[in-house]
Amino acid sequence: KENVDSRHNRGRGGETTRFHTVNVAQPVRFSRKCPTGWHHYEGTASCYRVYLNGENYWDAVQTCQRVNGSLATFTADQELRFILAQEWDLEEKTFVRKDQRRFWVGYQYVITNRNHSLEGHWEVAYKGSSEVFLPPDPIFGTAMSENENVLCAQLQCFHFPTLRHHGLHSWYAENCYEKSSFLCKRSQTCVDIKDNIVDEGYYFTPKGNDPCLSCTCHNGEPEMCVAALCERPQGCQQYRKDPKECCKFTCLDP
Repeated sequence: KENVDSRHNRGRGGETTRFHTVNVAQPVRFSRKCPTGWHHYEGTASCYRVYLNGENYWDAVQTCQRVNGSLATFTADQELRFILAQEWDLEEKTFVRKDQRRFWVGYQYVITNRNHSLEGHWEVAYKGSSEVFLPPDPIFGTAMSENENVLCAQLQCFHFPTLRHHGLHSWYAENCYEKSSFLCKRSQTCVDIKDNIVDEGYYFTPKGNDPCLSCTCHNGEPEMCVAALCERPQGCQQYRKDPKECCKFTCLDP
């Protein structure tokens, strides 16, 4: 800066002190990312993945837990619309029609009365956020058992683009031991400059345009970042910075 404020920056002899920037860390736009195969939704800072191999509800719960997630629940209509709008991978074998896919999600229907018609209410299968919304009255599945008092939730999505983008869907209460595809949800994660997944609490250099940052991963965000400043290479007029290595230069002089 030059002549910022002559009242405070007067040097000796009354001359204005001049500040010259030699090298400054550049602002970085951090790239938050999910593991490969997961879809990121900014609204909840979460990652989502459909597993199309059929598993019963309890096995699906364990599969989601193994990838640091849980069967998906939803906090708002916007989150559900995001899920419905996705075109999930169809390479694996599915256990339902491809145009009408059902996924296990993290709700259970508790039956309270079987006299004339089934009566009950939805509950969140795994107590977590108090902001989770509950589904409307379900369609009851065909594989129900008379002895079961707890049914498990399936969200039906549509593959056809016109139906998918209109957000059409249905909720089913199904026998928990039926096999079905399922939807896992996990928190977003930190990804370093070399596209590696970073665990909570570890130091890393975030994806961005400054390889000289060192940050701590906290809830999927880089925090407490410290930047290293590099001196330009001596005796080299033209040079190129390495985009992924801090203070590494290539001299371009003849």
